[in-house]
Amino acid sequence: MAENSKAPQEKKRRWYNNLADAYRITQRTYPWIGWALGGMAVVVIALSVLVAVLTGANIVLWVLTGVMLAVLLGMVLLSVLVRRAMYAQIDGTVGSVYAVISQIKRGWIISEQPVAATREQDVVWRLIGRPGVVFISEGPSTRVRPLLAAERKRVNRVAQNVPVILIQCGHEDGQVPLAKLERALKKQKNVLTKEEVPAISQRLNALQSTALPIPKGIDPTKTRPSRRAMRGH
Repeated sequence: MAENSKAPQEKKRRWYNNLADAYRITQRTYPWIGWALGGMAVVVIALSVLVAVLTGANIVLWVLTGVMLAVLLGMVLLSVLVRRAMYAQIDGTVGSVYAVISQIKRGWIISEQPVAATREQDVVWRLIGRPGVVFISEGPSTRVRPLLAAERKRVNRVAQNVPVILIQCGHEDGQVPLAKLERALKKQKNVLTKEEVPAISQRLNALQSTALPIPKGIDPTKTRPSRRAMRGH
């Protein structure tokens, strides 16, 4: 007899669930966030009461206004700090670059797998957008420089006139810190048309049609940070 029972569906998350997750993520890096939110709420509500007393307005209405304003300001503060907290927590881990670039909503074709990797867990990720082909590395400069140079040569073989941008993510001289990576991408100037971007992506995918020989002991698809965590979910 066929089984009629259905697998239990995942319970839909509410906005307050996401807010609680964002708070927990932020608190791991900024332990004072609870005091900051509480102090902000007290000050805002106290000011609302003071305005009501001085103007003779309805104190209940002003208290409610103060509560709503305190909640709004608290959410703004969390939204600013949660991403910084996540960057601090994943900085230096394999796949941290992908956790950042995967948050880009549109305009880029992002490789879900690294295009190059070493036994030391240095990896290179690829983005293709209107600024050109961007390769972003994770690892010490001395080890990732040859990887980036090799990827540049591959692109030049099939798309000679396409700009190739090499970015090293890290904390050494000349490298871009993880927290500033998205800003570095936004600074790049558009060169290609929207129609050229997918065409170049197809060429590079055909060039790299064979499976990437990831060294044993490294699996960036499993070690990279969760995108849900980056969103505070």
